[in-house]
Order: sequence, then C-alpha cells, then structure tokens
Amino acid sequence: MGNFDFDEPIDRRAVPALKTHPLVLGADGDHLFPAGVADMDFKAPPPVLDALSRRVAHGVFGYEAAPDGLLPALRDWLRSRHGWAVPAEQILQAPNVLNALSMAVNLFTREGDGIIVQPPVFFDFFDIIAENKRALVTHPLVLEDGRYRMDFEALEQLAAEPRTRMLLLCNPHNPVGRVWTRDELARLGEICRAHDVLVVADEIHADLVFPGHTYTPFAAVSDADARNSITCVSPAKTFNIPACSAAFTIIPDALRRTKFQAENSRLNVNKNNAFASVAMEAAYREGGPWLDAVLDYIGGNSGSNRALVRERLADVPGVELIEPEGTTLLWLDFRGLGLDTDALTRFLRERAGWAITRGVAFGEQGRGFGRLNIACPRAQLAAALDRLAAAVLEAAPTAS
Repeated sequence: MGNFDFDEPIDRRAVPALKTHPLVLGADGDHLFPAGVADMDFKAPPPVLDALSRRVAHGVFGYEAAPDGLLPALRDWLRSRHGWAVPAEQILQAPNVLNALSMAVNLFTREGDGIIVQPPVFFDFFDIIAENKRALVTHPLVLEDGRYRMDFEALEQLAAEPRTRMLLLCNPHNPVGRVWTRDELARLGEICRAHDVLVVADEIHADLVFPGHTYTPFAAVSDADARNSITCVSPAKTFNIPACSAAFTIIPDALRRTKFQAENSRLNVNKNNAFASVAMEAAYREGGPWLDAVLDYIGGNSGSNRALVRERLADVPGVELIEPEGTTLLWLDFRGLGLDTDALTRFLRERAGWAITRGVAFGEQGRGFGRLNIACPRAQLAAALDRLAAAVLEAAPTAS
C-alpha cells in the first residue's frame, strides 16, 4: 500500500492554514485541538509534491491552457475507481465546488424558488441559497437507531410544491457520514424527476469511503437521473489539496451544459492555474496508493483513527459516535451532556481544549452535536480524546 508517514506531526501554523488561524480558533485559541476545518493534517501525495517541484523548477508562470492529460486523468479515475464512464464533452472545469453550486442555483432557478436541502448538512448550502435570494426548503434527515436516513414521503411532499425547483444533494453526506446507497439515490431521483426538481450533487467526498460501503455517483444511477443532474467533483478533499486545486462540473444535459459554458465565459471563470492543473493531474494519475493508505489510517475497520474514537468514546458518558461510512469527519452526539449550544462550545474549548464545528452550524437538526475532523496524526487525536474524557468525567456530577 506504500510507505507513508501519517504519524508525522506537521505545524499547520507555519503557513496561514485556516484551521489554525485566529479567524477560526479565535485570538486565544493557540492551545486548542484544531479539528473544525475539513482538510487533512497530512502532506499531499509524493507524486503531487514531485510534480509541483518540477513545475516550479521550470520558472516561468505565464498564462497556460489546461494540460492535455488532465481531463483524461479525471475520466480514468472515475472509471477505474468508481465504474463511472463520463464522456469528455460533459465535463466543465470550475474554480471550486461552491462556485459550481452557486452557478447552478443562479442558472436553473429564479429568485424566490425553493431549493431543498437535507439538514444537518454542509453550512455553505444555506449561504448559497440565502445570498442568491432563493427560498430554503428543509428536508431533515431522520436519525434512527444511530443512523441517518431520508424520509421519502416527506421529500415527495416538498418536491411537489410548485415553487420547488432544485435539490442540493450531499453525496457522501457532510457532516453525518452517510454514503448513500444506490437504492436511496434511485428513490430520490425518481421523486425529483416526477416533480421536475433538478438534482445538483456535491460529491467532493466521493473518494473518501470506508470498508463495507460503496460510493454511487448520483448521475450513474440511471440515464434519466443523469439528464436531471449536475454533479460537482474535485480532488481537493481526496488528496488534501484544497488550496491547490480546482473542480469539475459534470452536466449530461446538453442544453444545461451550453448555458453553463456561456456563464463560465461571461464571468471569466475559465482560466487555468498552472499549479492546480499539475497537482490534480498527478493526483489522479498516481495518487491511488496514497489514498488507499489514508483511508486505512483514518477509517479502517481496526487500528484506525475511526476505531480509536469508537473505542475511547465507549467510556465517555454523554457522548455518542454516529458511526460514519465515509468522509474524514465524525458526527458526535453531545446531547447526553445536557448542555445548551453555547455551554457545549465553552465546555469543549475551555475544559477539553477542542475546537470543532458546532453542530447547529449545519441547521437546527445539528443542535447538541459537533463535527470532528479525524484526518490527523493518531497521537494528536488520542491526546485530544484523553482531554475530552477527563473533562467529561470531571464534570459528571453536573451532566445528565
């Protein structure tokens, strides 16, 4: 699987990393365990670092076209890794996934139209809808026996509303860690097609799936679903290169694709960054062994960071792990501590030394929860878990 050292501690504060920046941690947060931003504390794959070094050595950074090998590398990756054959003409490049999502909202809905989201869900979905003056339509996921599911009866009712025009799908789901099954996606697609609701899928976590689970691209469920979809993908999360990558928008419907191309041109978002192009092509061509090792380190069935959290939390009263099926993120249920949102934040920061993402940021359905990033050296995670356990046990007389 390759010899990669994920235990190596790397000082993220040596560069203006967002997860260790005062913007996220606060002015007094230098001592906190920085686990609130969804990137990894691991060096990028060696082939990516080598490719970037060669590009820097060239020394000229003028305007560039996209490398001839970039699109074939992406297509080969999707085919070999996920069995998804995507025609080249269906793929457009985008600066990032959020840009593509925003463009889809603007192009294919009107102000006041309803857009369905499935909270608790990635908080930027809410911002995109609000900032573009669309109407938020919530289809909350149902937590049942420690696992989230979709309520399809409720989805049918929401999709049937005349002003509902789009659904933003998170697949795999951030933050609850569900890797939606083909059957679940097929039912969602059937409902959306019946009511002319376009599915826009954020599939940036597609490659981060744990043993026993399989990522299914929404557009690969059926030809009909493909035509009623726009899919956003990127190697940013997969290879830990969000500051040095772009994204891709896959649009099977020719008319929608033409509109997207025209908007790309109008907004001048069709330029190329030399470093992003080099990093992405190298990652897709040669990053597979590194990714396999990362997935084993983070989410393997035993001896992984996921297993460590499961084991340690078994002895921490009032804190429950929602078992993840993918992503580098864990969804933790702190409701058993009996603390309101602000008190929980203070407890985690002041008593446990944790800086994670507040669950309520993902919608009201996340109140009492928190999102923990476990893509870090195991010793750091173990120390953080020790601090949490000590803080909870110390506060046990006041917890319920």
